[in-house]
Amino acid sequence: MDATNATADDAARTVRRVVDRIEEAAVVDREVLHAMLSATLARGHVLLEDVPGTGKTVTARVIAEAMGLEFTRLQFTPDLLPSDVTGSTIYDEQAGEFEFAPGPVFTNVVLADEINRAPPKTQAALLEAMEERQVSVDGTTYDLPDPFLVVATQNPIEQEGTFRLPEAQRDRFSVKTSLGYPDFEGEMGLLERRANRRSLSPSVEPVASPDAVRLLQTLTEEVTVDEKVRRYIVEIARKTRADQRAEIGVSPRGVQRVFEAARAAALIEGRSYVTPDDIKRLAGPTMAHRIVLTTEATVEGIDGTAIVRHAVNAVDVPAVAPGPDDPEPTTPSGTESAAANGDGPDATSGRDATDPHGGATETDRREESWHGE
Repeated sequence: MDATNATADDAARTVRRVVDRIEEAAVVDREVLHAMLSATLARGHVLLEDVPGTGKTVTARVIAEAMGLEFTRLQFTPDLLPSDVTGSTIYDEQAGEFEFAPGPVFTNVVLADEINRAPPKTQAALLEAMEERQVSVDGTTYDLPDPFLVVATQNPIEQEGTFRLPEAQRDRFSVKTSLGYPDFEGEMGLLERRANRRSLSPSVEPVASPDAVRLLQTLTEEVTVDEKVRRYIVEIARKTRADQRAEIGVSPRGVQRVFEAARAAALIEGRSYVTPDDIKRLAGPTMAHRIVLTTEATVEGIDGTAIVRHAVNAVDVPAVAPGPDDPEPTTPSGTESAAANGDGPDATSGRDATDPHGGATETDRREESWHGE
């Protein structure tokens, strides 16, 4: 991809090559993969929540490999210290002075594996890195590599030995999604790939480079968002704050992250502008994890996805006309985009509709009995 005259179509072709390369090694629902890549191009971070063994680690690693990025896996444990993440100052006896020893966070893609098995103090060690792309140790600030992406995995909080992520930590993630179990054909494909290799873990050759990723991130910043679409984002966020089931709704930071991820999603589709359907498709992955529920809603089994779904359905979809040189965008109707509303079996989670973690939930069944206005 030529940096001097790269277009949205060039970016889309590059992303398609990356997606194809990732799918050579990992079975990931396309919607989930696009959400993760949207966060990457938007200079955001990804939180994956799922039970062990669903391919979270492999997916994060092959994304880094396909993009030619350096990758480090950091296993979070109850005895992990903040300095084990960021690095520390050590004394060099030969030089007779203190020097900084960088921690594993100094890389392009950090896999914070099972982040909720470490205590909150250690989890918080990533906050500055995620927000400012830097770490401060003993009064000195050190810049992190560019690009920089945190892919954190966590097990469901009901599992033994887990800590709930603090609200401030969750709010730093652009996208939260779930891989779920692959369908029957997906698991058969896993076995076929395992039979054709001699290593335990799959790996892929890069089809992009750090320079290409930086260019994609720059092109993302140039995607336009009509004022009506911006208003649409803000109205959805404000609806979540007015919902009686939410103690805290989507934050202003969350509004910005939705805006950024939607621009990346448009670029992945080869467009230089955002449509309302981009917002609907990403509303759940970008907003639901930012919502703090009331005690009553938690007891009733309501989750953030239900509140986002209610907000999306309650806000009128704007009619947005493309520019004179752009193709006609798709304007979703109130019943369209099941992926955004969580009404399809593989909408945003990539889950098999028949597995115990997918399909209709108790939250869905209680949704109609709640009135959030």
